Amino acid sequence: MAALTDAEWRGARVLAVLLVLGTANDLWEVRHPRLSAPTSGSAARAPTTPAAAEPPVVAEGSARAATTALDLNRADATQLDALPGIGPVLAARIVEHRRQHGPFRQLEELLAVPGIGPRLLARLRPHLREPAAAP
Repeated sequence: MAALTDAEWRGARVLAVLLVLGTANDLWEVRHPRLSAPTSGSAARAPTTPAAAEPPVVAEGSARAATTALDLNRADATQLDALPGIGPVLAARIVEHRRQHGPFRQLEELLAVPGIGPRLLARLRPHLREPAAAP
């Protein structure tokens, strides 16, 4: 095997630097999703601002409190995708689980959906309304 020329070594170094920068950028986006620009894969979704991602602060007994929480049994995949920690794949899993097993009777049933654990459920709880009891 022939030795690399100086130009080939420079090209290899440039490629290595680009790989390192790309990896650092990906890690930054994972740790700071609201601060980074949308990537080509998420360009179809509307970018969220920090104010839009957080639920509005309302009093417990106010009329707006009931309208800000999402009904888990009526929400479609697009509405579920807008929740924190839920992407399009997980939203589709929730809709599919609901289709196969019927409506959710309590929020804890979300733990049966692959990809949802106790931490994510705790993060979703303020954004979801407890399902109504079946008659």
